[in-house]
This record gives sequence, C-alpha cells and structure tokens, in this order.
Amino acid sequence: MLTFSLASLPIAGLGIAVAIFLPRYLASHLAVSLTTIGAAFATVRLLDIGVDPLLGLVMDKTVTPLGRYRVWMIAGAPILMLAADRLFLARAGVGSAYLITWLLVMYLGTSILGLSFAAWGATMAAGYHERARLFGLAASVGVVGSLTVLLIPTVESWLGRTDAQGVQAMGWMLIVVTPLAVGLTASRTPERITPNAAGPGFGLKDYWTLVSRPALIRLFLAQMALTMGPGWLSALYLFFANAVLGFSIPVAASLLIPSVIGSALGGPAFARLSRRIGKHRALMIGSSSYSLGLFGFLLVIGGHLLIAVVVMTWLGFVQAGFTSMVQAMMADVGDEVRLDQGEERIGLLYALITLATKLAGAFAIGLTYPLLARIGFHAAEGAANAPGAILGLKLAYLIGPSAFVMLGGACFIGWRLDAARHGEIRAQLDARDALEPGLVKTI
Repeated sequence: MLTFSLASLPIAGLGIAVAIFLPRYLASHLAVSLTTIGAAFATVRLLDIGVDPLLGLVMDKTVTPLGRYRVWMIAGAPILMLAADRLFLARAGVGSAYLITWLLVMYLGTSILGLSFAAWGATMAAGYHERARLFGLAASVGVVGSLTVLLIPTVESWLGRTDAQGVQAMGWMLIVVTPLAVGLTASRTPERITPNAAGPGFGLKDYWTLVSRPALIRLFLAQMALTMGPGWLSALYLFFANAVLGFSIPVAASLLIPSVIGSALGGPAFARLSRRIGKHRALMIGSSSYSLGLFGFLLVIGGHLLIAVVVMTWLGFVQAGFTSMVQAMMADVGDEVRLDQGEERIGLLYALITLATKLAGAFAIGLTYPLLARIGFHAAEGAANAPGAILGLKLAYLIGPSAFVMLGGACFIGWRLDAARHGEIRAQLDARDALEPGLVKTI
C-alpha cells in the first residue's frame, strides 16, 4: 500500500500548486486579468466534461501485458510533465487561448493519473475497512508532495528570489517528481485483474441504470460540494491571508504547511474512526467540523500566527478525512455495481467522481475570481484595496466554503451501504469468482 501510494505525490503536489499558486501567479506576475483567468478555468472544465467518463470506459476495457490500469498511469506521466512546463514556466503575454490549451492538457494528464490510481487502488484493496485504510494512507503520502510545493516559496524567499520564481520552481519539481513516483508505483505494485463475468453485453440501458443509481448520485453531488468548498477557499486563500489577516505571501504560504501536516494525520485517523461508526458517519463528522473550524479565522486578529496555525491544522485534518472517505465509498459502490451488472465499472465510477471534482474546481475559480472583481478587489501586487472590498473578500472566504461543505455532508443522511451490507456484497462476489477462478489474476 505504501509503495502504491507514491503515485499520489505528483497528483497532490499539482493539486495544491494549481489551486493556490498558479492563478495568483498568472494574475500578479503575468498580468492576466482576473476575469480572463476565471473564464479560462471555467471554459476548460466545460470542454473537459466528457473526457473522464470516456477515459473510465476505455480503462475498464483495457487488456495489456502490463495490466489494466498500470499502463494508463504510465501514459499519464509525460502528459502532466509537459503541461507543468507550459503553465508554471509560462512567460508574460499569454492569453486565454494559451491558458485554455495547456489547462486542457494538464487536466487530461491529471485525469489519466488520478483515474488509474483510484481504480487500481479499489481493485487492490477489496475489504470495506481495508479501502478506508488505503485511501487514508494515500492522502498521507500525498502530503509529501503538497509539503514540497508549500516549502518552495519559503526556500525561494530565503534565497532572495521572487514569488514568481517560486512558482516556476514548483513546475520544475513536478517535472522531476512525476516520473520517479509513477515509475516506482508501476514497477513495484501488483495489479489484480478481474475480467468481466460471462453474460450479455453492457448496453446503453445498463449505463443509464448505472448513472441513475441513488448511491452514485449522492456521491457525485457530495463530491461536487465537498470539492467546491475547499476549492473556493483555496482560490481566495492568498488574497485573504494577505489582505485580511495581514500576512506576507511567504508567511501565508508557510501557513499551508500545518494544514498539510494535519492532512497527513487526518487520513489515517478518519480510517480508524470509520471502523467504529462507518465511513458515511465519519465523513459527516468531518464536513461539520470543517465548516465550524473555518470560522476560527475570526480569532486571527492582528496577524496572530499561533491561532492561524491551529485553524489551518484543523482544516487540513478534517478535509483529509472526508476526502478519503468519498474515495473509499466509491470503491464499495463499484462492488455493488459489479455484482448487479457483472462487469467491472470502477474506472467509469471514479471518472464520474473526477468529473464532479473538475466541475467544482472550475466553478470555484470561475465564480470567485469574477466575484473579487465584482466587489472591487484589486489583485495586482502592491495594489491598495478599499475597506468595503476587503470586507467582501472576508465574507466570501468564510461563507462560501462553509455552506458547500455542510451540503456535501448532508448528502449522506440515510446512507445504507455500510460495512454489513458491503460484507454481504463481497461474499457474493467471492462466491461467484470462486466458480470461475480463471477470471481473477494478478500481474
């Protein structure tokens, strides 16, 4: 599990670099307007909307000597590396067409890596509690990638370099780490292949039955809301920390480190909690705790660093919990689908979750950046902002994420696919697979 989780390093590192640093870099250093940035991210998400389901379908049908999902993970690495070069090392003068093109390439690479990683993990860890442990561990390992990204601005500041050079260093880090992490995972982790059981083909009606499952609809809506909240917060974080809390950009970047450390602790902690009360209840506790903890920023008066550290650590801790629970719960739904329909659809299922993540990410930046412009906030380095603009930023930062995360937790009221029900499903799947032992093999 630990070796397999190494592939989460570039995924986590890129995620925080794009959510926190890249939009501000484009606006402050390359002088791209806030509206252009918001429109580019939103447009890419709309253009990218059909990519993930298609990738999931193709992945589930892939049969190669290297395996089903391993080969896709290997293919995704160079795509992500190329996009990191074009976006994080971009030069002044880029426009919306350039941003849209390379954001599309970047999200294609992350889709391939993320989908293959999640689907491979779901087939590797078959038990209800084992999956919570795996995805909790993956969240903790991904912390190393996130921490590396977060430490770069501080190190660059010590070396006398600019914020822009720090963002460029993030690009180089991703280019170097991606092939190393993916190579170790692909070469050192076995893959369990479960070909489709004998029976009629998978038709259009079966797809509709799949996507209209109540459990899947709940997970999709929950993932959108649970991504939208932190994504909204991340898009505004550097502006909020600087203009409202009074921290410099290097200090604000350093404050993300306790958040990531909290994430390292939160994944395994919520995996243990889920063993006692179930994944859905653990998720609901995490979402409620996140929303309440967010208002701890109201206590950060006059740049009080210690309180900010506590709040950031808590938010990272509980966010890792509800994020890993969604991943593990989707794997359980995948078993239910395979039992009902006789085919492996885990790639498609995770594609739908990834689609929800992408839509939420697009809305997070596509809404927040135009909102900043609407309230009269100026993002350029050294710009002076009126008290009304700063108050608007503060309200947007606190209210938006809290509302969305609470909504995500509410999606699991009355959830029925608990440990007992999943145990029944696994028993039936194991009995069916035992009748045809040639169906299951490990590469």
